[in-house]
Amino acid sequence: MTQLTGFRKTSSLRIGNLPLLSIAMGPDPAKGEIRGHAKGVIAIGDMATGWVAIGGLARGGVALGGLSFGVVGFGGLSIAALAFGGLSIGIVALGGAAVGYYACGGAAFGPYVMSATTQDPEAVELFGRFLPWLRR
Repeated sequence: MTQLTGFRKTSSLRIGNLPLLSIAMGPDPAKGEIRGHAKGVIAIGDMATGWVAIGGLARGGVALGGLSFGVVGFGGLSIAALAFGGLSIGIVALGGAAVGYYACGGAAFGPYVMSATTQDPEAVELFGRFLPWLRR
């Protein structure tokens, strides 16, 4: 049986103590890792932590992933100040199910909501300003 190995790449250019680019995908049997954890300014991996993080689990300033945590998050489940996703939780949340101070989605919960059943004027103004196709 063939043993799977992952891919690891880290740039030599650094910003502070982080590499500019870090990529870590798949297992690394030599280090006993079953999944890759990329850490860098730009991080891409099974798990990614960086200013820009892209991965299954992404944590960073801008996080894109199945599960994302950040200032701006895009993902299946996104928890961020500005969250976009299937389930988004944040100050401003936009998604299938959205929970936030301002929330827009099929099911939206919060003080200012724009959903199929509720159209709070404050939410309509905010989301309509940046997403004009949402205005009715």
